[in-house]
Amino acid sequence: MVQDKEMHKLLWLWIPLLMAVVQIFLELLLPSQTLSILHSESGPHEFVQFIIIFLALVISATMLHGLNFKEVPWLSAWIGLMTLCCFYVAGEEISWGQHVLNWSTPDYWNNLNDQGETNLHNTSSWLDQKPRLILELGVIVGGLIMPLLMKVKPDFLPKKFRIIYPPRFLYVTAGIFLVLKIVDKADVLGIQLFERGSEVQELYLFYFVLLYCLELRRRLSLKNSSFDL
Repeated sequence: MVQDKEMHKLLWLWIPLLMAVVQIFLELLLPSQTLSILHSESGPHEFVQFIIIFLALVISATMLHGLNFKEVPWLSAWIGLMTLCCFYVAGEEISWGQHVLNWSTPDYWNNLNDQGETNLHNTSSWLDQKPRLILELGVIVGGLIMPLLMKVKPDFLPKKFRIIYPPRFLYVTAGIFLVLKIVDKADVLGIQLFERGSEVQELYLFYFVLLYCLELRRRLSLKNSSFDL
């Protein structure tokens, strides 16, 4: 059974809960105009999202660098895919530098991009909504369904790949994301609780990825690893 006690509760429990509480207070107390600025493409919320996914990129890239592809090709391929995805998302979050350096979008690209930015995800749903849907499903399956399966049916999932199975404690971040998703879609309160619900959800999606990368790095660094590769 995967041991989950090594990561401090501050990271997997208190920070996600604190983020939710702070976000709710901001949404309730601040005027809509201020919230729009906070959630703008060059605002602090987007910057925090970039920092989180960039940290995940650095961690996954260092893990990939330390692996021997010939020894464990499937694990190298998995971490390589993680690194590539984190690189894409991090670049897209800041429009590959446009939000930092404030360059102008060329006319030919401005016609292709529905927000006039130098990124790919605003040019097609296949580069935006489809990748996001895959990540959302991954968070729900990896953060809620798989930990439950490993608890009630520990032999159901192949033991060969257990080093990459998400730890149980990710249910907190995954659960908060799912609640935010349901509230945003169902509008259960009859009001718009979040100014930009999708951006708030992204924060938890990216934080889930960061925690997963941290845990996977910890497992790979164990000298006396109980994981069979």
